[in-house]
Amino acid sequence: MKYLFFCMLCVLLFSTAYAGDVADSNWVKAHYYKQQQYIRMRDGVRLFTTIYRPKDTTEQHPVLITRTPYSSAPYGHDEFTPNLWNLYWNRYAREHYIIVVQDVRGRWMSEGKFVDIRPYNPAKDGKEVDEASDTYDTIDWLVKNLPHNNGRVGIFGISYPGFYTTMGALCGHPALKAVSPQAPVTDWFHGDDFHHNGAFFLMDCFGFYTKGFGYPHRHPVSSAPVQALRLPCADNYTTFLQIGTVKNFTQLAGDSLAFWQEIIRHPDYDDWWKARDPRQYVSGLQPAVLVVGGLFDAEDCYGAWQLYQAIEKKNPATHFNKLVMGPWYHGQWASTDGTHLGKVQFGGNTAAWYQQHIEVPFFNYYLKDKGSIDSIPEATVFFTGENEWRQFRQWPAAEVQSKELYFHTNGKLSWDKPDAGKPAFTAYVSDPAHPVPYTGDVHYIRTRDYMTDDQRFAARRADVLTFQTEVLDAPVTIGGTVEADLEVSITGTDADFVVKIIDVFPDDFSYPGAPPPNRTRDAGGPYPMGGYQMLVRGDIFRGRYRNSFSSPQAFTPGKIEKVHFRLPDAAHTFARGHRIMVQVQSSWFPLADRNPQQFVNIYEADESDFRPATINVYHDDTNSSGVVLPVLTH
Repeated sequence: MKYLFFCMLCVLLFSTAYAGDVADSNWVKAHYYKQQQYIRMRDGVRLFTTIYRPKDTTEQHPVLITRTPYSSAPYGHDEFTPNLWNLYWNRYAREHYIIVVQDVRGRWMSEGKFVDIRPYNPAKDGKEVDEASDTYDTIDWLVKNLPHNNGRVGIFGISYPGFYTTMGALCGHPALKAVSPQAPVTDWFHGDDFHHNGAFFLMDCFGFYTKGFGYPHRHPVSSAPVQALRLPCADNYTTFLQIGTVKNFTQLAGDSLAFWQEIIRHPDYDDWWKARDPRQYVSGLQPAVLVVGGLFDAEDCYGAWQLYQAIEKKNPATHFNKLVMGPWYHGQWASTDGTHLGKVQFGGNTAAWYQQHIEVPFFNYYLKDKGSIDSIPEATVFFTGENEWRQFRQWPAAEVQSKELYFHTNGKLSWDKPDAGKPAFTAYVSDPAHPVPYTGDVHYIRTRDYMTDDQRFAARRADVLTFQTEVLDAPVTIGGTVEADLEVSITGTDADFVVKIIDVFPDDFSYPGAPPPNRTRDAGGPYPMGGYQMLVRGDIFRGRYRNSFSSPQAFTPGKIEKVHFRLPDAAHTFARGHRIMVQVQSSWFPLADRNPQQFVNIYEADESDFRPATINVYHDDTNSSGVVLPVLTH
């Protein structure tokens, strides 16, 4: 009977949600015209553009653009998809915006050749093109040809469309007044999507390109590409381990995936990668900028933080450039539910709050002269642990002090540096044949929940070092960049280092209103949050790049060397009664590819190159290891 009731409830909730989507879609259809238009660029290539225009003619309307490689569907003048209006596009429709979605050059129904993260050309002239020029030409056509537009344009987009938003900000069109790059693809070598600190994010990259995105098409297409490659198993850990080396994945990918081949040809940070980083060009920006990202964005957390900082450094203090970072997975701020991620709760709908109080007022002010932006501070950041939004006059905050937590013998973690004495270290054996999984669950595709996952599964492994503080007698709040500071020696000539900052909940912890834990012999029931080890921030570093990302260097076996790297910013309060934990390991699979632990080209390595290695992490007064935390003083 309970099962029947649950099924009926699920059907009711789904039906209600879908009915709401359809209602919104029907409202838009009743109040908007849909126009599908080819807009000609300066080199003659035409870009397919879907335009939703308000039927209201009593006022002039602003234009809001998203340029995307993921399709401007649904195609057809009478098609108004519920999915689009389920997002907070509906808020802009109710404000009578002209809403424009464009297929970028070479994607879907647009003509031309698609180029991944096409480099910006600051010296272009004549008919030379890049994404900025395509944005300029699109804006120019829209403001000159759309009836009842008010001559003001905004651009926003999430992820890859966030990259196109950054490119659009460089176009220089006088009608462009406001842009919002959200989780923008910014640097695919250091921290976004496909590499973190030089380590190849194999699962995301391989899945992204082999599920249809990377395969070229000769002519504009309106239907989704057929997935060209199907992996044989529902367990990504097992599947990726069985496929083996990156070279084997390259053979599976085939010759037609051009960008995969480029990645393989550029294993180190070189001019090819540098040309694809838009941060070097963001000086002298004209439009107001609102950079948005998620603290737990598994794809482009790095890009949001870094783009904001680059704009701050390269533009005058009077330029409007603001930052919003919420407790979100990739794009969760655009969803209808921002209450939780995985098993971690945020105390309210953070997505709805952001939409209502930050983004919509931002565009309304710059595109409609409506309302005020006085309430939008320099940085608006959500702090998990305390589940509160905080506002700052600058980021990193002026109130931050860098404090190091030191590793000690027997897994202790303390603000005190180790006492003088004999050399001390903790060792583990990293075996590429048995890499540490990135999550304790079994999944086919990479989960988004891993960013806040319970790390107890990892703490139980012998190849994961665990250090933790005593129970905190006062809260500790961190806000800013976390740094890993390791002194290590290895028996091989290369190694990866994964460092994770973890909040250990009290053994009796539970969220208000949660059902009691299951104390029977039967499996299942509510997840036991007592003792939960919440991942607050974690990242991986490829050891060969410890001195330079452009000039990798081998380790000398047995020699103590420093490995120091920065993790993306964190914003979290470790509450009184909790503990701070740090884990160190040398694999994070299949999130990142395996390091053979030999100084070879990993993209060309054979299975015979992969060897176990002993890793020593030192923690004495001469060679101390730990993490540097950005502690907020109040």
